[in-house]
Amino acid sequence: MSRPFLSVIIPSYNEETNIRLGSLDKVSRYLENQSYAWEVILVDDGSTDGSPKLLDGFAAANRGFSVLHNPHRGKAGTVISGMLKARGSIVVFSDLDQATPISELEKLLPWFDAGFDVVIGSRNRRREGAPLSRVIMARGFMILRSLFLGLRGITDTQCGFKGFRRMVAKEIFSRLELYGSMHEVHGPMVTAGFDIEALFLAKKLGYKIKEVPVEWHYVETRRVNPIKDSMQGLTDMLRIRLNAWQGKYA
Repeated sequence: MSRPFLSVIIPSYNEETNIRLGSLDKVSRYLENQSYAWEVILVDDGSTDGSPKLLDGFAAANRGFSVLHNPHRGKAGTVISGMLKARGSIVVFSDLDQATPISELEKLLPWFDAGFDVVIGSRNRRREGAPLSRVIMARGFMILRSLFLGLRGITDTQCGFKGFRRMVAKEIFSRLELYGSMHEVHGPMVTAGFDIEALFLAKKLGYKIKEVPVEWHYVETRRVNPIKDSMQGLTDMLRIRLNAWQGKYA
């Protein structure tokens, strides 16, 4: 089987509503019109609603789609398993709700031709529809990332639309410390430190990172708790800093 040019990893946890509203149909229609070979890996995160059955049905009816069923590990473990399974030369992960439309790939892919190893979508300073609490949380994250981890020059680490060269993805996602153990969790788990650790490791390994402004629309979700997630994000950044001091990313 020939290797596809592009792999798209889409994590799913209790996404029955978005699936029924046609979010995956949008992905399929866009990719069907591209000239390159592609695959989409739908990774179910131990959902408890009807989404696993819907994902299987969608993959059976649409060329290029497959489903990976996992125990519940949170978004980090879900994305990691998909990234390590991907076969494409370029591997992108994207949220199922399509807050960033799949068509924004057109803004990411050219930068790989320009020599970059990691290309990430950025909501920059415009976060259409986002409540004030989310905006404040994002600004605080930016300051703390620079202070603790030296991730200067990256304004948005948390946008769920990121692309990697395949071998770069394999190296980064197989070496993550915070959420790389594939342990099972309970309830929704956003794991803010996952994106930060991946970019910190990419920078430490000397990979070229490009941040590209993309379209993004706020989608209401009960999985984001500003206070709880801010504390978790701060804890994760401290753990990354400690891991670096201990030489775990050497």
